[in-house]
Order: sequence, then C-alpha cells, then structure tokens
Amino acid sequence: MATKYSDELRQRATRMAVELRRDPDSRVGAVERVAKQLGMHPMTLRKWVRQAEVDNGVRAGTTSAEAERIAKLESEVRELKRANEILRTASAFFAAAELDRQLK
Repeated sequence: MATKYSDELRQRATRMAVELRRDPDSRVGAVERVAKQLGMHPMTLRKWVRQAEVDNGVRAGTTSAEAERIAKLESEVRELKRANEILRTASAFFAAAELDRQLK
C-alpha cells in the first residue's frame, strides 16, 4: 500500500534533493541520501524531483498545472460525450414516436 506523504514533507524533501543536486560535489546519490534520511523510497523522491524540474522549466515534460488542466478537459469531454449519447438516444426515441403517431 502506498504511503501518503504530507505536502510539507514532499516540498521539503524535493527542495533538499534539488539543492544537493545543484552542487557537483554532492550531486551523485543526493536523492538516495535524502530519501533514506527522511524514511521514504528513493523512487518516490526521484519522481517528485523530476516533476519539480519540469515545473521549473529545467526538464522537458508536462508541468503539474498542464496535467491538471488536461485532466479537467478530459473529464469535460467525457461528460459531453455522455450528454451527446443521451441526446442521440432521446432524439431517436422521439423520432420513432413521431413516426408511429403519423402512421396511425
């Protein structure tokens, strides 16, 4: 089961690792050292550091703000598709009912 870390711990750990990685003398193994010191898995911290680098423009990729916007847009698209399907079904139902009425 995944452990949920507080935003404060996440920010602190990321900041520590990013600062250590800036110094050429402490760059190698910085993420592992910080993760061990804070009692978390190095891959968790590595993921946070990568995302922080993307968000700060240091690394190419989708920023957190862009990812949030994309998720909202995808949700909106799903809702619109659902509404369109309902309208399509209702339209077919009423067209069939109208055709029935005209034939009688």
